[in-house]
Amino acid sequence: MSWNNNGGNGSGKNPWGAGGNKGRGPSSGGPKGSGPEIPDIDALLRKTRQNFGGGMRPEKGLIGLVILVLAGLWLSSGVYLVQPGENAVIQRFGAYLRTQEQPGIGFHLPYPVETSQKVNVTLDRRIHIGFEETGIGRTGVVQKRDIPAESLMLTADANIVDIDVVVLWNISEAYKYLFNIREQEDTLKKSAESALREVVGQTKLQPIITEGRDDVATRIKTVLQASMDSYGSGIAIRQVLIQGATVHPSVIDAFDDVVAAIQDAEKFQNEATIYKNDILPKARGEAIKMIQEAQGYKQTQIAKSTGEASRFQEVYEAYLTGKDVTRERIYIETMEAVLKNAQKTIIDQQSGGSGVIPYLPLGAQNAPQNALQNSMGSKR
Repeated sequence: MSWNNNGGNGSGKNPWGAGGNKGRGPSSGGPKGSGPEIPDIDALLRKTRQNFGGGMRPEKGLIGLVILVLAGLWLSSGVYLVQPGENAVIQRFGAYLRTQEQPGIGFHLPYPVETSQKVNVTLDRRIHIGFEETGIGRTGVVQKRDIPAESLMLTADANIVDIDVVVLWNISEAYKYLFNIREQEDTLKKSAESALREVVGQTKLQPIITEGRDDVATRIKTVLQASMDSYGSGIAIRQVLIQGATVHPSVIDAFDDVVAAIQDAEKFQNEATIYKNDILPKARGEAIKMIQEAQGYKQTQIAKSTGEASRFQEVYEAYLTGKDVTRERIYIETMEAVLKNAQKTIIDQQSGGSGVIPYLPLGAQNAPQNALQNSMGSKR
């Protein structure tokens, strides 16, 4: 049946409702559940305009929201956190601006206006000279590889030493470290090699490989720190450690001979010193004894001569007062001294008569000749 004749009504009516609902959708005026609801597009557009500021178009509102979100993210990118032991160096258009040394949250204008670099200034770093660490072995010992181009150098006494050194360092001023030098670790290593060769070249081999290592390490640290300060590097040298210092294998035999000769020289020198310490006190004692004896003899002779002169003076003065008596006394004393030990016979001729029979000792005259003959006979 044609829908135009539905219900006996006149023509021009639609099949979903009365003529008053003409021009509306199928949900208008129909019975509930008779079909799907169609949304009111105009109502949705009006509601969207109200949410985004009245008459603004919905596309412009979304763009503004996106811009606000992006601006917030851009500003938040300027927030940074400085950990304990770190410094944050802030740059504005690439130029140094300031350094934040205190730990905590900081802010700078976002990139590309300002940027920040964080540097750990308390971490102890190290560089190796003469060797490199290749890993840890099964026993837990660090494996090393020797680098002869760095470790071999000439000493002050024209010997070759193989020396390995470790330099401990850290960053003292962050902005100097970042901006004053390039390739900081490579620059530091080359400067350390130069300082090492300078000090070793001024030192003999024996102190380097024996008891003088600490002094050599201290001198290397001083020279290297002065070099780093002259560059304005912002690097502080904490310590220089000599890991090993030995003679090169190619000259070890000659070096052993030199060491043996040095030891022999020291031995002979010690023996000579012992002999000197033994003989010198004795010689000094003998010299002092001889000097004292000479002085004693001198004083004795002076006193004796003084006494003889005094006695002669007294005799002379007595002689002047009585010359005959003095002359006779001197004669008697002299004869007494001369004849005191002589065998003598005194004949007093004043008593009358000689009283002596002349005697010629003929046997005594022949005695020397007989004694000579007897001695010659015994020799035969």
